[in-house]
Amino acid sequence: MSEGGPAVEAFVAHRNLLFTVAYEMLGSAADAEDVLQETWLRWADADLSAVRDQRAYLVRITTRQSLNRLRAVGRRRESYVGSWLPEPLLTAPDVADDVELAESVSMAMMLVLETLAPIERAVFVLREVFDLAYDEIAQAVDRSPAAVRQIAHRARAHVAARRPRGVVSAADTRRVLDAFQRAIETGDVQGLLDVLAPDVVLVGDGGGIRQALLRPVAGADKVARLLASRQFQAAAMSLHPAQVNGFPALVFRSDGEIDTVVALRIDDGLVSGLYAVRNPEKLSHMQSENALRR
Repeated sequence: MSEGGPAVEAFVAHRNLLFTVAYEMLGSAADAEDVLQETWLRWADADLSAVRDQRAYLVRITTRQSLNRLRAVGRRRESYVGSWLPEPLLTAPDVADDVELAESVSMAMMLVLETLAPIERAVFVLREVFDLAYDEIAQAVDRSPAAVRQIAHRARAHVAARRPRGVVSAADTRRVLDAFQRAIETGDVQGLLDVLAPDVVLVGDGGGIRQALLRPVAGADKVARLLASRQFQAAAMSLHPAQVNGFPALVFRSDGEIDTVVALRIDDGLVSGLYAVRNPEKLSHMQSENALRR
């Protein structure tokens, strides 16, 4: 990217927004960064004098590039070893302050978005998260406004049936996270059972590089005993709370290096979902805070 100039200034001004759009579309920070590079190349060649709304124009380019990338990575994920989880992001505190943005990038919601078709995902993200007008979305996805309205309705119903059941207060979240951390550190099975929902699901992602669960484990008793039996209590392993994808999570470090990031889904004051990312290729965005914007 060349220095200075109106094209650079506009791109930099909207970069965090564009990254957020691409990340919510793809669930991968690495792929989102690639999309931003492609977006910049097209933006740099654009005739700025003919662009009436720079933000909308940039979002349109990013959406189209994300759709292209999403179709390609969809085929790649078919051969992924074990369960696939979104790439965790260490997020700045202000992300949690925007409740709608935080929910939209939460690990639980990102997995819900994975169940949508590419066009449905794009329409849902642009309408429900970024509040774009139907006409703007139609231009981004090459559909008529009427078709976009139908897609949005279908996607909204699909997500509503699968999204987290309710907003959990910051105090309740902290209480649950603290209790969960204490139980993990001490191998306290009963302590884990006290904070796990009966139907809790544990999903692991090692990408075939690190040892991880190949299939999800469901049920409080199974999950509690599995967590208590793991070597998280080893002297070289330490646990640290962090804000990941807008919500509290635990980061496991071994000899100072990030070993595992565990994001929690909390419903009705209990942990209903645990998403443990161990694939080292997905942990690079846990080194510094990521600024997400709407």
